[in-house]
Amino acid sequence: MGIIVLLLALCILGSSPAAQAASVLTKVVVVYGTLSGRYVPLWLADDQGFFKKYGVSTDLVFVRGASTLMAALASGDVQLGWTGGNPALGGAAGGVEVAIVANFDNRIRVEVMVRPGIKTPQDLRGKRFGLQSFGGTTWLYTLLALEQLGLEPSRDKIQMLVIGDQAVLNRALETGTIDALVLSVSVFSRDLKEKGFPNLGQLNLPIAGVSVVVRKSLIQQQPTIMENLMKAQIEGLAYALSARHKPIVLETIRRRLKVANPRLVEETYRDIVEDLERKPYPSVEGLKNIQRLMKDHNPRLAQIRVEDVIDDRFIRKLDESGFIDRIYASYGVK
Repeated sequence: MGIIVLLLALCILGSSPAAQAASVLTKVVVVYGTLSGRYVPLWLADDQGFFKKYGVSTDLVFVRGASTLMAALASGDVQLGWTGGNPALGGAAGGVEVAIVANFDNRIRVEVMVRPGIKTPQDLRGKRFGLQSFGGTTWLYTLLALEQLGLEPSRDKIQMLVIGDQAVLNRALETGTIDALVLSVSVFSRDLKEKGFPNLGQLNLPIAGVSVVVRKSLIQQQPTIMENLMKAQIEGLAYALSARHKPIVLETIRRRLKVANPRLVEETYRDIVEDLERKPYPSVEGLKNIQRLMKDHNPRLAQIRVEDVIDDRFIRKLDESGFIDRIYASYGVK
């Protein structure tokens, strides 16, 4: 009788929601292609166990460059990526079977950092700008910034040099390999300012920034897994915005970005609170701006309909069901 009772107890335990979630834990590879404080919700979703909370086991992988990230998604080895709106839309236009399911920021604040002696936008004529890759996010920000400054790369003989990720780009400016660099407002731009590098100004670019891009096969074959992935990332965002968890968020910024200066970490935290979208619906306007500005450089962009690349069903369901508001309330976020 004792053995029978034990077996019944194990069966009941095995049928509980928690046990079921553990037994069907799904493996998903998630990649991100740059180092930025705006990626904190993703890092927290991983560090704090939110993916596992919603039944997903993740491998979080950093790859250098948006083109490498999109190639990984195209191969099928990766199911979800965090990248800029430009490579996300460009990948879809190039035939990669992906959809944009969220934008965590829809307006990008950038700064034009330059070598000493460059004082005005006109001084940038004939100068060298550093990029992470052609067609990538840094390239797009640079083109948009130059447009706002009244400059045109061909006419003004501006050179674009592929250097590396943001840390490498910073060093290239410091050593004189490049003359200028367009950075989203971040620990990297503040680090340069602390070292005495001039800033030609802060620009606000109305464009889709951090985008969550997923393989359409994941949406079609495992919509519940996709919904749970979004729940984890939304909870990561709520955690990042929660005042009571600020010390852990600061430590995450310090560790992930390898920043030792407490003031820079604090300023990066403030940027997150100020800039990230509370309800990260995919931005039609922000993506259309990318299409408008980039189609001459990538003619395939002109052939797509932006609305067909967007899939907002998961954010919309989580919003309309009250999940997003409940998560924020549980973390004391208004």
